[in-house]
Amino acid sequence: MPPSCDLGRALCIITGASRGFGRAVARDMSLLVKPGSVLVLAARSGDELRALQAELTASEAGRAGLKVQVAVADVGRTEGLETIIRTSVEAFSEDMDRVILVNNAASLGDVSRFTRSFTDMAEVDSYLSLNVSSSLCLTARVLQALPGRGGLRHTVVNVTSLCALQPFRSWVLYCTGKAAREMMFRVLAEEEPELRVLNYSPGPLDTEMQQEARSRTADPDVKMSFSNMKTHGQLLTCEESCAKLMKVLLEDSFSSGAHIDVYDV
Repeated sequence: MPPSCDLGRALCIITGASRGFGRAVARDMSLLVKPGSVLVLAARSGDELRALQAELTASEAGRAGLKVQVAVADVGRTEGLETIIRTSVEAFSEDMDRVILVNNAASLGDVSRFTRSFTDMAEVDSYLSLNVSSSLCLTARVLQALPGRGGLRHTVVNVTSLCALQPFRSWVLYCTGKAAREMMFRVLAEEEPELRVLNYSPGPLDTEMQQEARSRTADPDVKMSFSNMKTHGQLLTCEESCAKLMKVLLEDSFSSGAHIDVYDV
């Protein structure tokens, strides 16, 4: 099949949308959906979300009929998920042909320590709640609240990482969270072949998280490798990586559940 030139008349739900890669996804998707589509932007930072909402509403796409809703929500808490679902259901209309969920929200975790120091279950549970449980429960709630009937298609994107596949010393929380999330979406793809499920690894991005990695990573070799990427200009902008994600979604030829790295595109 030839690649599509748009993402359809879609309801697009994007977590972690206030900055970095999530914000780039929102901007790119606003250009690729048909008029009558709605973006639901979710994050904890209300001010940044509302600024992005104003920007997209005033854009050419906004003037052509794109609607942008914000859900100020902490995805690590049940009430945060409820806010996102409520906003999404209210935004949905029967003439939409697609629901796209981008599970982008994530945190790095404490990379200043090694595995043997993580003795506090509450600390680990808190990390996994935000980075694993939330994306499973949000995805399940979206699929239940907006079932695929009458030709409605679902695409679920998990923003993953090389860390889902490869261990990095002193990054036990992040690697564990990314590996668990990726397997979760691979299982979903097996269970529901009518869904389109993508694990997209955006590569090393020039973001606040990357800055945190350079300054706080305990393992000296891992820390040096991130510093070298910055020094040698090897970090990608969010916009560069996001353009590759949009290409993958438009071509829609990936195997559902696949891990696709930015450098594969």
